[in-house]
Amino acid sequence: MNFPDSAACRTALEVATEFQTPSLLNHSIRAYLWAADHAGRHGIAFDDELLFVSAMLHDIGLASAFDNVSVPFEDAGGHVAWVFGAGAGWPVERRRRAAEVIVRHMWDTVDVTEDPEGHLLELSTAMDISGRQTDEIPAEVRREVLAAYPRLDLVTEFAACFVAQGERKPDSLAARFVKGGLAGKLAANPLNS
Repeated sequence: MNFPDSAACRTALEVATEFQTPSLLNHSIRAYLWAADHAGRHGIAFDDELLFVSAMLHDIGLASAFDNVSVPFEDAGGHVAWVFGAGAGWPVERRRRAAEVIVRHMWDTVDVTEDPEGHLLELSTAMDISGRQTDEIPAEVRREVLAAYPRLDLVTEFAACFVAQGERKPDSLAARFVKGGLAGKLAANPLNS
């Protein structure tokens, strides 16, 4: 369970720790770990730093300090990632990629051949939230990750965040997910047990 070691990665973890609740922070870390494990088992080449930074910031738009009143939280998170990348000295294209990966984590699917980082973050967040494909996580990896980064109050907290997003932004994907039974999927996620 190693994280990529770069100044951008260390700072992204610091930002996530400062502004996210413990439940959302652990979710962000698990999202990276599930993604990296999946990539390793399936031979998916990816940019480790880009994936880690995107995972740490993918839900930053749910944090009160960054919750935008008019745009979906994933777009707000993408904006934060773009600014973060500028501060990290990333070229414009890398900043755009971080923003894309964060926005795409809410898509139903992301083509692995076109966007491996987007694919991995979309899949890993779906694993951690709705329980999709959790049967593919090796039992030992599952135990180790959940012991180090427990789910805490994620089920209640995440559902409340999405309900609030959906009420204020009725055309958002968060609103669509709430209408599609997100709370029930969260509660039934096999990772809860």
